[in-house]
Amino acid sequence: MLTNDIKQALKGYTADMANNVALVIQTGEHNKRQELVDFLKDFASVSDNIEVQEKDTGLRSPISFALEVKNEPTGVVFSGIPGGHEFNSLVLAVLHASGTAMKLDDSIKNIIKGVQEELKFEVFVSLSCHNCPDVVQALNQFALLNPRISTEMIDGGLYKDLIEERNIQGVPSVYINGESFANGKIDTAVMLEKLIEKYPDITKTSASSESLPLQDVTVIGGGPAGIGAAIYSARKGLNVTVIADRIGGQVKDTMGIENLISVPSTTGPELSNNLLAHMNEYDITLREHFRVEKIEKGDIKKLHLSSGEVIETKTIIVATGAKWRELGIPGEKENIGNGVAYCPHCDGPFFKGKDVAVIGGGNSGIEAALDLAGIVKSVTVYEFMPELKADQVLVDKAESTNNITILRNVATQEVFAENGKVTSLQYQDRETEQVRTQDLSGIFVQIGLVPNSTFIKDIVETTRFGEIVINEKCETSEPGIFAAGDVTTVPYKQIVIAMGEGSKASLSAFEYLLKN
Repeated sequence: MLTNDIKQALKGYTADMANNVALVIQTGEHNKRQELVDFLKDFASVSDNIEVQEKDTGLRSPISFALEVKNEPTGVVFSGIPGGHEFNSLVLAVLHASGTAMKLDDSIKNIIKGVQEELKFEVFVSLSCHNCPDVVQALNQFALLNPRISTEMIDGGLYKDLIEERNIQGVPSVYINGESFANGKIDTAVMLEKLIEKYPDITKTSASSESLPLQDVTVIGGGPAGIGAAIYSARKGLNVTVIADRIGGQVKDTMGIENLISVPSTTGPELSNNLLAHMNEYDITLREHFRVEKIEKGDIKKLHLSSGEVIETKTIIVATGAKWRELGIPGEKENIGNGVAYCPHCDGPFFKGKDVAVIGGGNSGIEAALDLAGIVKSVTVYEFMPELKADQVLVDKAESTNNITILRNVATQEVFAENGKVTSLQYQDRETEQVRTQDLSGIFVQIGLVPNSTFIKDIVETTRFGEIVINEKCETSEPGIFAAGDVTTVPYKQIVIAMGEGSKASLSAFEYLLKN
């Protein structure tokens, strides 16, 4: 089942495993079980340190398997065949269970080790979801760090009854001790915040083993602008720290990138990995999966992180980018994960053969409609303006696709749901003012971005849209604080522009440090 190239790569990855790992499959009958057995035996064939066992361990079904080390459960379980995007989750789980070091900040490790309650996570995924592996991999590491924590990846495509029972319409969908914990567009930072909110005492042991010295530059944000700023700052010989929810930021959710000059074609996950690899070439401190909750301004600025850590720095570069804009209509927030979604790549498969809507006629909206058209029964695009804002080549393709309908000059008004699932959308024709309701199972919102500037809006000047006001040197209204990328007033929100703006901000910060 695995190609020779994949096996060769696995042999390299598993060559230095410190402990043997057993892949223990639950006994029983299932039409997919032999496929799972063959898959795991093929996987285990690359190393003498991996073995496949079959026994009754009380797992969910005969297509569930657990990782064990020295005949002891690790707390990591997979229910389904972890192919597609989840293959890497299996590889990393095996390596980490065997003793390979985790690339987690000490603060995160201490937070997770500080959990005293018994926590059982379940994370429902789609193998086509490119966001899901981040959540699965994070929870696997949590389980390996703390014996009180267990986690189970569940392939929603193989457990349709369970999906129906829990009214799940979006992935990843995370449960803790049988109760909904987080769903939709989540990442490790969101899960950590929710854990800290639920169990605030765990931050008492989360301080890093050694406090950071005074930093010259602290970059907030891990997207193209933030990484550009960090690399340029490090090349100047400065002490640099990056604080980021995740490396790649919004870029990580972009599947096709064809306008990054000198790179004809790439994907968001690939570009994110390349950004991290480039940053790792320099002596840059990374605080990933944390957020800045408060900033104290002054000659020496203090950043208070969600982990409880406080970082002192001479300058700050804000490169926090933007997030998906919400419609702001009744029924939207209440039904996120129950039919309202923001990622067609992640959640599209849940609406196979159903009628869905895409809100927004820009490039993102039309691309989403085209992606969904191959999965769902029909797609209706709702555009507020009389004309679509998308590139003409995309519009032409959408208009020639049989199951895509485009409604222009309409305003969405309310999302309706029954029994925890979206059923319809109310909208108004802006020309005739006639109000209509369309029956739908899913609504994908693609109406642009809103700047991630809330945490700093009381310190620097922002526009009424929330963009940080900067000059041509990326300087804000507060001395020593610079900003770059989509969070700012710079026009044209593009990856290549953000990289340049981040680099410019670091040069301005360096100049500021020389003068002060």
